[in-house]
Amino acid sequence: MTAGPRPSLAGHPASAGTVAPSARAATVRRVTPWDAARMRALRLEMLADAPLAFLETLADAAARPHADYAARIASVAVGRRAAQFIADPGADRPGGPAGRLVGHAGDAVWPDDPGLTVVYAVYVTPQRRGTGLLAELIEAVAAWSRQCGRPELMLEVVVGNDHAYRAYQRLGFVDTGVRVPHPKFPTLRELQMRRPA
Repeated sequence: MTAGPRPSLAGHPASAGTVAPSARAATVRRVTPWDAARMRALRLEMLADAPLAFLETLADAAARPHADYAARIASVAVGRRAAQFIADPGADRPGGPAGRLVGHAGDAVWPDDPGLTVVYAVYVTPQRRGTGLLAELIEAVAAWSRQCGRPELMLEVVVGNDHAYRAYQRLGFVDTGVRVPHPKFPTLRELQMRRPA
């Protein structure tokens, strides 16, 4: 999540399709402080793949010291105000080396509505799109939101990103009709979508 009045919101999701038989499983879980280096690698991949979807540039993220990533990850690994969930292919290989993270979804309480969790920085690596990871990540966010007493989820999608829009619709998000300026690119607009947690 970047500094500013609102978090980087939903990014480049996978489709909500079924799991391909050849896709290796990944465990969706809350990030831990030990995930900082792997999370940094995934963040750089996210920014390279979908530069309009997030609130920082690839150059800015790459220049940030590892200590900054570690502090950010530590801050969302605990607590009820913000969390990040990852899809980890290494977690299902006991004794094996940890692989690259293959998905991410962040969430935080919306400052103006304590009953609302905003979903941000949603991403699934290209090789894992269409395997069901998007649905698993969103469900992890929804479960956390319910545990925190927040019954509704909200995210924003760049207007014209029809692939993301349709994927979120399949997961129960509904277009609210609200349009807001993109916080980094003023010529773009984002649309808000909501669903029950």
